[in-house]
Amino acid sequence: MRYLSIPLFLLTASPALAATGPFISLANTNFIVTLAFIVFVGILMYMKVPSKIGAMLDARADSIRADLDEARSLREEAQTLLASYERKQREMLEQADRIVTNARADAERAAQTSKDEIAASIARRLAGAEEQLESARAAAVKDVQNRAVTVAVAAAKDVIARQMDAGRASALIDESIATVKDKIH
Repeated sequence: MRYLSIPLFLLTASPALAATGPFISLANTNFIVTLAFIVFVGILMYMKVPSKIGAMLDARADSIRADLDEARSLREEAQTLLASYERKQREMLEQADRIVTNARADAERAAQTSKDEIAASIARRLAGAEEQLESARAAAVKDVQNRAVTVAVAAAKDVIARQMDAGRASALIDESIATVKDKIH
């Protein structure tokens, strides 16, 4: 009974004093704490707290698993979209390359066509210029010939007029008429 005379707050305040008596005693704080713990665990078991905690943890695990599955499916969908966009980008780049190649080929063909047309135009103009030069040359030659004939006729007229007398002129006229008659018939 000696232990009952010690105030209870001293037992709780001094663990060394609590451990000196018998273990199964209400004066032993270790026993009281052990008993309270067992009662607490018993209440938890009676209320099925571990199964509720397990159910809550399972629900949380299921929720996390569902979130992970959703994240995985979103990731796969994002990868699919990324692959699709990369494929479309490659296709667009290939199409742009084809367009550039076709544009270059068209530009080269147009440039070659323009060069050919310019060459043909220059050839036509040169031919026209040569024809004009030939025509001008022919006209100049004809003009020179006409002048030469005119000068020759004038010179011949002067020479004939100086050397010609009336008898000789009449003989030349008769001879010319006879030549013309022979050529006409």
